[in-house]
Amino acid sequence: MSRRHRSALPALLVTGLYGAALTAALLVTLISGDLGPLWWPTLFTTVSEGVAATGLNLLLLVLAGLSWAWGIWQVLRGPLAGPPPEQDRDTRRLRVALYAATATTWLLHVTEPWIPADTTVLDSAVMCVVVLLFMRVLGRDRQYMRGAGVLGYGGFTVIGVLDLAGWTVPDGVELICGLAGLAWTALVLRAQWDDDRWGTATVAYGIAALVVPILLMLAALPFADDGWAVEALGVVSSVLIMIWMARTAHDLAAPSDRPAVRTTSAA
Repeated sequence: MSRRHRSALPALLVTGLYGAALTAALLVTLISGDLGPLWWPTLFTTVSEGVAATGLNLLLLVLAGLSWAWGIWQVLRGPLAGPPPEQDRDTRRLRVALYAATATTWLLHVTEPWIPADTTVLDSAVMCVVVLLFMRVLGRDRQYMRGAGVLGYGGFTVIGVLDLAGWTVPDGVELICGLAGLAWTALVLRAQWDDDRWGTATVAYGIAALVVPILLMLAALPFADDGWAVEALGVVSSVLIMIWMARTAHDLAAPSDRPAVRTTSAA
């Protein structure tokens, strides 16, 4: 918070309100011994049956809640304050698409218990748009990058449509699409590192979004039978992705007299 951001005040207000609600829910949970009050504002679902209010379970829910709070601040605060640089049409469209992808990632968590397939299709379709627009903004012909992104997110979009239609998806297709999506993200991060329009902190969040899920998968092994625990750890990964996408859009609108150079002071 060492630099002013265009939407810092409303972002701070929303973050504060969520933090207050999270604190109140934690206090009620500690007093009552019921995880229900803390479950909803962190996982957006009703509490699973048979889950006790143990210290470890509380820690997982608090971790998810703190991740959401930090994500709210990072996403809603907007670009750095000051006159924005001139932006071409593709850059403006990419920023809109990135913000839309950030929103659908959040919706994926909120609506997944009720309409998982629909939300997945929406999220993947928006990411396909991000893939195509990113190529235009980065410049140069990057067919391998475009191919990886279209295969990954386009493939997940098709899988979602087939799922809605009740058709069976061949084994291994989701794994191929997932690896292609990861490859696209890695290639984009490499390109961002070489581009002064994006700062070090933004790239660092993107790298964390790639690495942390692997670490969390290893951490979740002891909870393999507890789907909710894996979901709580998954919140951290989703928030990192949201922050990376939002900051990628923010940096494109950084003031022209204060470009998004390699600095972590705005983290």
